[in-house]
Amino acid sequence: MTTIHLIDASPYIFRAYYSIPPTLRTPEGAPANAIYGYTAFLLDLLKREEPSHIAIAFDGSLTTSFRNHIFPEYKAQRKLPDAELEAQLGACYEVTEALGFRGFIDKEYEADDIIGSILTLVAGKDHSFVVVSGDKDLAQLVNDSTILWDYAKDRRLDEKAVSEHFGVCANQIVDLLALAGDAIDNIPGVKGIGMKTACSLLREFGSLEEIYRQIDRMSELPLRGAAAIQSRLLQGKEAAFLSKRLASIAIDMPLKTSMSELRYAGAHEEKTLALFDRLGFAKIRERVTKWQR
Repeated sequence: MTTIHLIDASPYIFRAYYSIPPTLRTPEGAPANAIYGYTAFLLDLLKREEPSHIAIAFDGSLTTSFRNHIFPEYKAQRKLPDAELEAQLGACYEVTEALGFRGFIDKEYEADDIIGSILTLVAGKDHSFVVVSGDKDLAQLVNDSTILWDYAKDRRLDEKAVSEHFGVCANQIVDLLALAGDAIDNIPGVKGIGMKTACSLLREFGSLEEIYRQIDRMSELPLRGAAAIQSRLLQGKEAAFLSKRLASIAIDMPLKTSMSELRYAGAHEEKTLALFDRLGFAKIRERVTKWQR
């Protein structure tokens, strides 16, 4: 069984930026705390997992994607990243390639979509996947061959753990977000329907589509305030299906790759050492465990 690690880069770049002092600078005085922390994360993962195949997905834009063509307010409430963080993103991608990883980035699609599409492209009966991210949205990809690993908390979620943690099955995560919304991404959901009610509805009906097919049954259910819930659902039907489109990870974006492209052969020595010299990373090079030969 071949295991492919699919990494969502942004959470670990952001985490590094906010957890490592901004006094960490390159020899020229440019900020380097996010780059350093992200590099340390990659090297630590390599040491712990010794992955044979790996891909790293980046957000081409931190605030917009094709979803804004569907719903302009998607992520509209998010502030632009700090200038010092944004200035380090290019070097994070350079580190990715220098260390020998296959990086992917797209202006229209988000890192989640890249991960979902790679997973679909290379899926096979002899493959399993570890999606490395703390983003709950990626739980929708979990199945009998895919787990979600929140690296920072060292929490691995398989199908059973997703169900226990979220209160619904992995294949219902999108419907959960469609009903309850997601304030982080500015996905509206159905006004007045919270997570607890959404979970109850999905346990009863199974899916968003089935909820609306059987909405006349709502008054028969042992739900407190069933009549009010029915009214909210009817008023919020358009928002619910819009939210499902926004929350659904694209698994068919125009992307090409293969298992041979994702094979990890080690870091490029000359490129890595030159980059680390430029960044002033003298000690961290000692943590590189595998060089290309």
